[in-house]
Amino acid sequence: MEYITLNNGVKMPIVGTGTNTYGKENNEFKGALKNEIPELVSALELGYRSIDGAIMYNNEELVGRVLAESNVPREELFITTKVPANEEYISSKEATRAAIDSSLKNFQTDYLDLLLIHFPIEDKEQLKNTWKVFEEYYEAGKLKAIGVSNFGKSQLDELKEFAKVKPAVNQIQINLKEKNNELLALLEEEGITPVAWGPMKTEAHQNEVLDEIGKAYGKTGAQVLLKYQIARGVIVIPKSHNRENQAANLDLFDFELTAADVEKIESL
Repeated sequence: MEYITLNNGVKMPIVGTGTNTYGKENNEFKGALKNEIPELVSALELGYRSIDGAIMYNNEELVGRVLAESNVPREELFITTKVPANEEYISSKEATRAAIDSSLKNFQTDYLDLLLIHFPIEDKEQLKNTWKVFEEYYEAGKLKAIGVSNFGKSQLDELKEFAKVKPAVNQIQINLKEKNNELLALLEEEGITPVAWGPMKTEAHQNEVLDEIGKAYGKTGAQVLLKYQIARGVIVIPKSHNRENQAANLDLFDFELTAADVEKIESL
């Protein structure tokens, strides 16, 4: 595994796994929870150590139990979760503290590696109070890094007005359908690491080009796409319920794309 060093010195695996449909009936986001997550067990066995969760996924406790019962030492795991921008969680500092404490309990740990605000908070005072609680837990060592998700330039600018701790990451949609290049350039300028959700989304004609590039390396188009992202410093969190695909999504470190390959991908 390769790592990216965040702006506070914390190292985050460059490939992780999403969990938003793990442990749910029919692998559906709103599916009823089951009592097991074979997909997560498989991911851990294959070597995934960065686990991306969220309160709104409604499966923190189940994910936490699987992590706790695994043979993976806590210090090897990188656990991310997210606080929703809902009144229940951001109406007051006490509400935000309760949300964080609940996540710590669900993951059966005394610290989280990364905590994000899941979506922009429109009310500036609520945003400020939420971030202040994040900073409070960060300073106490209960959060190793803090950041945001789905924030655009205006929301990042607003946060800068009062944040003592700069966001370490911004988790946003980055793929060939939603390239987000302008925001990526801003994040690079600000020293904020981009984390891509939905990194595999493509159009049919794009898949043909990716597959063709992959043939030269004995790789799939999906692997080429993930390699393209991580080669330019974007952390990816692909998700699969299939062990073979999970393994393929980690098998990215034995080839390098040429400048011509990158040009083809960027022209798609």
